[in-house]
Amino acid sequence: MIRRLDIAGNPYVGVFCAANDELAVVASDVPKSAVRHIEGALETRAVITRIGHSTVVGSLLAMNSKGILASPFIEEEEAEAIGDGVYPLPHRLNAVGNNVLCNDHGAVVHPGYDDEALAFMKEVLNVPVVRGTIAGIRTVGAAAVATNKGAVCHPHARPAEMDLLKTTLQVPVVITTANYGAAQVGACLVANSHGAVIGARTTSIEIGRIEEGLGLF
Repeated sequence: MIRRLDIAGNPYVGVFCAANDELAVVASDVPKSAVRHIEGALETRAVITRIGHSTVVGSLLAMNSKGILASPFIEEEEAEAIGDGVYPLPHRLNAVGNNVLCNDHGAVVHPGYDDEALAFMKEVLNVPVVRGTIAGIRTVGAAAVATNKGAVCHPHARPAEMDLLKTTLQVPVVITTANYGAAQVGACLVANSHGAVIGARTTSIEIGRIEEGLGLF
């Protein structure tokens, strides 16, 4: 299922939410009606919290079904609210949701992460981890969205970058925009294998591309 949604008038829903196939982590100031829409579209339960007292939880979490990487600023009670398997990444590139693109098969991450950080991410997510860019952009998590069925990414992604995504994530990759032309699709939507929630400004043509890319037919 794909559902259009704005959060308090903001169409960048990927900033306020992160998800895997079992769980959606949603910012604490998201209206209850929007939370219900997110749970319905993604077929998950929602955990309502902040990360480091911030509401941009989608920018501060990267998750697959095997583990959850969090900003080092996450508070103990925030991690406990999410549950088991939450690990703060001890690195200066702390917006892990913007810097890590992952599913249950692999992860492509910001080139600025050192070998120690890559080893940490590999252990938490239990997948191969490689450095990469999308359209030359290092914040790969903001430039794309990946699930276990497919991925959508920035429309200016280069062929070699798309090949790296396909090889690492082991899913088809489609270029698209969202929110009526926004290229940073990772900020515009949240998705898992069951569905997606996208900004209400997203056009029908963009929805078709997202459905194709994420295998949501």
